[in-house]
Amino acid sequence: MKFQHWLGLAALLTAGLLLWSLREVLIHLFAAVVLAMAICTLVGALRKRWAIQRPLALLVCLLGLVLIVAIAVAVIVPPFFSQFQQLLQQLPAAARELQQIVMGWLSHASSLVYGTGADANGGARLVPDGLSTIPSSTALASGVSGGIKGLLDLASNLGSGLVQLLFVIAVALMVSIQPESYRRVAIQLVPSFYRRRAQSILLQCGDALSSWMIGVLISSLCVGLLAGIGLSLLGVKLVMANALLAGLLNIIPNVGPTLSTVFPMSVALLDAPWKAVAVLGLYVVIQNVESYVITPSVMQRQVNLLPGLTLTAQFIFTVLFGPLGLLMALPLAVVMQVLIREIVIHDLLDPWKKRRAVA
Repeated sequence: MKFQHWLGLAALLTAGLLLWSLREVLIHLFAAVVLAMAICTLVGALRKRWAIQRPLALLVCLLGLVLIVAIAVAVIVPPFFSQFQQLLQQLPAAARELQQIVMGWLSHASSLVYGTGADANGGARLVPDGLSTIPSSTALASGVSGGIKGLLDLASNLGSGLVQLLFVIAVALMVSIQPESYRRVAIQLVPSFYRRRAQSILLQCGDALSSWMIGVLISSLCVGLLAGIGLSLLGVKLVMANALLAGLLNIIPNVGPTLSTVFPMSVALLDAPWKAVAVLGLYVVIQNVESYVITPSVMQRQVNLLPGLTLTAQFIFTVLFGPLGLLMALPLAVVMQVLIREIVIHDLLDPWKKRRAVA
């Protein structure tokens, strides 16, 4: 290899190390860009429908988003804490009922092992003495609350998370106010001979993200509606909060739908055990309908990703970027698919294949 080749390789490795060291900043910048794209998509749809000036459309969209977030927090958070406290208070009774069921099973097993003439407490032979001791409601609630608080403190720093959220929101607002200016700055970072092509690729990435956002929005609305109807028919409390939670968590594939079942199952368990099982079956049906009926119908314009690639992207980006990488896995995968298709395949591999064919 010539000296310039070694120099180019060294520059490439240096750039890779620099990007790796700045990966936390880059994922927050990408989250801000995705949020700005969502705001710009709403602004464009509003201007197309009512033909109003962009500043006014942007103001209306921002006020609408703030109102939606405030309503979502007001609907979900207070009922969650109320039902969680009730769940903690009823855990000792549920534990005693579970103990009776287990003791009944063990007594039956004991009769099979020692014979039908065994004493009525034969199941106790198979059970340690400590199992009969059930903690009080106060002790159990205190222990669980302390454990959850410790896990939350260990998982994240609230102050740092708030600063990161404010950073993402501030950058998203600045980009959404002047998107063309920031797009021109990004194009200027590309070599001059490739700028026109880079602008085309950047527009394709924006279109792919916009299509994905619209598809996810429609899919989440359908999931929330189906969850609300199903929970109403089952007579589960807090239908609005559970339906809203199901729609919001549907944005995170694979993981979000699983998390959305925990709260309604807990609420149903406070009422009757069979309702918890029914809620689980309901959410399984909803997710199958969403995967095989809603998604193929409403996401025809979306950049479709295979389920295996989606799960792989979630795992890789979560390992690289943490929880925010899990949330941004799908938009990152959408953008990466466009970049690989346009740059690697169309700009590098296809011309190389044509040159080989001519040679």
